[in-house]
Amino acid sequence: MPSLDLTAIDYEYLFDLLFLPACILIVALSAGIIVNRFVNNYIAQHTESFYPEDDNVTGNLKTVFINALRGVPISFCLVAGIYWIVNTVNLPPSVVKIFSYILFTVNAFTLTRVLARGISGFVTLQLNKGGQLPKTSLLNNILNVIIYAMGIIIILQYYGISVTPIITAMGVGGMAVALGMQETLANIFSGVHLIISKQLRLNDYIRLSSGEEGQVTDITWRFTTITSLLGNVVVIPNQKLASAVITNYNMPIKDITVRVTVGVSYDSDLQKVEDVTLDVANKVAQKMRDTGKSIAGDLPPAVRFHTFGDSSINFDVFLHSSQFNHQAELKHEFIKALTARYRQEGIEIPFPIRTIITNREER
Repeated sequence: MPSLDLTAIDYEYLFDLLFLPACILIVALSAGIIVNRFVNNYIAQHTESFYPEDDNVTGNLKTVFINALRGVPISFCLVAGIYWIVNTVNLPPSVVKIFSYILFTVNAFTLTRVLARGISGFVTLQLNKGGQLPKTSLLNNILNVIIYAMGIIIILQYYGISVTPIITAMGVGGMAVALGMQETLANIFSGVHLIISKQLRLNDYIRLSSGEEGQVTDITWRFTTITSLLGNVVVIPNQKLASAVITNYNMPIKDITVRVTVGVSYDSDLQKVEDVTLDVANKVAQKMRDTGKSIAGDLPPAVRFHTFGDSSINFDVFLHSSQFNHQAELKHEFIKALTARYRQEGIEIPFPIRTIITNREER
């Protein structure tokens, strides 16, 4: 078996070919990682103002631009390292060509990513400020797919790959896929319709005609998710949601009505009952405001008598809250306070009474 002649190996050429480029890439990537950490720290300090939970947006175009630059220092330093290698190291033409492809791919992907983040951030900023359209993952996905598809087409064209046959094949295949994915496509277009119609937004509290109710948390490709008062997540296909009868308690104003049914005895002074009940409702609302709970102050509580019951005169008390997750607590505090006040004022909440009359002769 012939032995390997180690003296015949050009170690200096091997060093230039492998070791030196590796060192250049390591140095370039290390510098990129250090700069990228500063960018991430800046973003972390401004995340809450740029992605708020309410309509008070304090972000600006500077925040959008900095957010779009996440990861760009690493890509930029990698490009600089590759350019340095190509222009300083004596490499074979085939290797230089491979590096040129890598260089263009990294540049194109970096610019595409910056463009996608910049457009998405700008749309987020404008929509949150103006309240024109809800910002959902569906809008993000549509924007990203369009922008990244354009980036891939540019890269393929640089490689010398004709994209016309690919687009033609995708068009023919798309028709076949559309026939087999009618339900999925219907959900996608229904989701877009829900967003453009401006009748459904994130964080809106809604109730469907089928009985489901809760806060809208997201609108995706196929379904919309809402969170109920108990914290359960309800997943509704966009197609069914678009055709359902929806009550939106956040439009035209942000108000959720909490109804409490009460009954008092027939001997009660109904005007006094109404005055006492409204006084308790206002005090409970003020108590929750003082504890930091958001209550709709523009709509005062109301009392409406509606039924002569078997043993009581029944009426509804309408309370108002601006946050759906405070309904149970609002009703809880009101019932406790109202019971205590009725006992203090001598207003009776009667027990159900049923009188049974029997015929003695039939016995």
